[in-house]
Amino acid sequence: MAKASAQGWDRIISTAEKDDVVVSRTQVLPQKAYRGPLPEDMHPKLREVLIDLGLEELYIHQLEAWEASAHGPVILSTGTASGKSLGFNLPVLDTLLRDPKARALYIYPTKALAQDQARALNEMGFGKALRVAIYDGDTPRSERGAIRRNSNLLLTNPDMLHVGILPRHEQWANFLGNLAAVVVDEAHVYRGVFGSHVGNVLRRLRRLAGARGTSPRFILASATIANPGDLAETLTGIPDFTVVDSDGAPSDGRDVVLWNPPIIDEDLGTRASALGEAADLFCDLIRAGTRTICFIRSRRAVELIQRMATDRLEASGDRDLARAIAPYRAGYTPQQRRDLEAKLQNGELVGVVSTNALELGIDIGHLDAAICVGYPGTVASLKQMWGRAGRRGKGLAVYIAGDDALDQFFCRHPQALLERAVESAVLDPSSDEILGEHLLCAAFERPIGPEDEEYFTPDLKQRCDALVSAGMLKVRGGRYGLARPETYPAGEVSLRSASPKSIALADAGSGEVIGTLEASRAASTIHPGAIYLHLGKSYEVDMLDMEAGTAVLRPFEGDWYTQAKRETNTWIETGLDARTVNGVELKYGDVVVTERVTGFQRKRMKDHEMIDWTPLDMQPVEFATRSIWFEVPDELLADLDEESLLGALHAAEHAQIAVLPLIAMCDRWDLGGLSTNLHPQTGAPTIFVHEAHPGGVGLTRQGFKQFTDLVQDAHDLIDGCPCKAGCPSCVQSPKCGNLNEPLHKQGARNLLARMLAS
Repeated sequence: MAKASAQGWDRIISTAEKDDVVVSRTQVLPQKAYRGPLPEDMHPKLREVLIDLGLEELYIHQLEAWEASAHGPVILSTGTASGKSLGFNLPVLDTLLRDPKARALYIYPTKALAQDQARALNEMGFGKALRVAIYDGDTPRSERGAIRRNSNLLLTNPDMLHVGILPRHEQWANFLGNLAAVVVDEAHVYRGVFGSHVGNVLRRLRRLAGARGTSPRFILASATIANPGDLAETLTGIPDFTVVDSDGAPSDGRDVVLWNPPIIDEDLGTRASALGEAADLFCDLIRAGTRTICFIRSRRAVELIQRMATDRLEASGDRDLARAIAPYRAGYTPQQRRDLEAKLQNGELVGVVSTNALELGIDIGHLDAAICVGYPGTVASLKQMWGRAGRRGKGLAVYIAGDDALDQFFCRHPQALLERAVESAVLDPSSDEILGEHLLCAAFERPIGPEDEEYFTPDLKQRCDALVSAGMLKVRGGRYGLARPETYPAGEVSLRSASPKSIALADAGSGEVIGTLEASRAASTIHPGAIYLHLGKSYEVDMLDMEAGTAVLRPFEGDWYTQAKRETNTWIETGLDARTVNGVELKYGDVVVTERVTGFQRKRMKDHEMIDWTPLDMQPVEFATRSIWFEVPDELLADLDEESLLGALHAAEHAQIAVLPLIAMCDRWDLGGLSTNLHPQTGAPTIFVHEAHPGGVGLTRQGFKQFTDLVQDAHDLIDGCPCKAGCPSCVQSPKCGNLNEPLHKQGARNLLARMLAS
């Protein structure tokens, strides 16, 4: 195999530049290290271990974290591969060495990260003074009792803490009673619905520790984000975090390339497949001796790129290389996952295609290049992915654009991506829907009293009284307990989705359950007659029973796909905030969204032409959430006749939904909207952008705060697109319930321009 070098990939990228697929190529300059001596007050054993490992100095951010952690809670927010793990390990290990009874809890978002950190801790050389154990769904039941009794450093994930530890806290009395430190790694992951749930899990943990007389020190570690202090305080419920963000780690710099697949149909503006381009580049880099990781969001796309790359390498006679690449995604067995990780670490694999499962800090050995296919949702995520390569030498970072609106926006405006600040992580643990579920969990663990306001919310009594009225809690002796003590609330609450209810997908032939789908997505995704893609195979839906929670599907081999059409109504419940900005009265508040699937189109695969329309009579889905909205005054709608008015409003709504993820760390699928030329409550043309999760988690609040940025980005998205009437790269939305009709691109551009000029 050829030796990896910048020269190897330089030839590949230079050729692509000549083919006009490279829209930007820039250099990130190397950074030198900033270090200082080991702290004088460090435990002698800890100092000895570090010196044995060749660490006689620490980076300045590790030293700052050491100092700050002695005085209060800390969040360490520095770049990829900057040594954050050592930064939080040192104060925790020092505590455990000084107090044999002390316990520490490390919380990771994935099992793989916990495995990786456990391995690293065990290799440090502390002997019996450090008793590291993992406690997650893979831990054999026969070992769990010994772990609870003996471990002084426990690694777990939020899901296991939520459903397997806190509800059984009596079994953990000694551990919780001596809990001295809690580490939350990869804290930037805890945003949106997931973060709002985890925020409540951490409050429940603090409450149970407090009941046993302990107040553990919290240390968080995060990728670089805009608001690390706010994130830490909102996530834990603890005020006054010290933010350590002065990165002292060195880097060798990297080449950063933005790659736009070539146009293959000028009339339609169609580009070559981003997946095919990624497979070609992946193979070229591997042949040049460049160890490469390729990121893409969906599991199916991971398998497709892997298959294409294997076929290409075998066809070119590079069979050894074809055997040295592998896919990595969720859904593997623990042993399969660990085998892949070991092969990455020891260099047996030269390339891997992965979902964001490998975006986080697991040690996967030395990689030279990182390819990201399609915008991953946030600049912070993109930088994390790029940071996986070039840890021990100069790296190559490539972003291959898809045909999504943001992908093409960044190709037209590369600096908008390369110079854009990382986003703010947004979450709301006090969301009615989410907090209510966790109050039931908390009541199961220990009856709720007035003292628990400290952990949850100042209006705790009102929240609990509402649950009493709903028949879920009952007052006993002045405290709130479960109305039905025999229930197990944690088992009903999924941390990673807004609704725990799911639909089981059953194969019509075998009766086997082949997967599940969130109930909130069922009506538009697996309605009768829908074509549904699962693990690369197509199925046609025979039957959907929402009450029973089942859908029956049969294998499908036709040449069409389906698109559902939805009617959406948005009713304003309560205005929470308002301000005049960009020529409109912008409002933020509570709304009720009602969606009903009215039918679906069948469309041909080859040309996307409609074959026929089938009406459906589906039950409406209703949920309360948070939204921003504004009425559009007549002066902003000049030159728009009745026919084009609704299309302009609709296109402007789509553009704002497309770019809101640039402000709040979210995905466009976390958002929805409505545009109407006459809303029954406002009596005027009105645009709504709402959150797609019941209760909301603060995403639209961020849009309210940065509304001018939102309008500017939406305008630039439309204005810079060369299409005439609107396309997937500007105002068409992949999730539009009205099948992208009507849309008036020029009208939307003019409306947004007038708002900016106001």
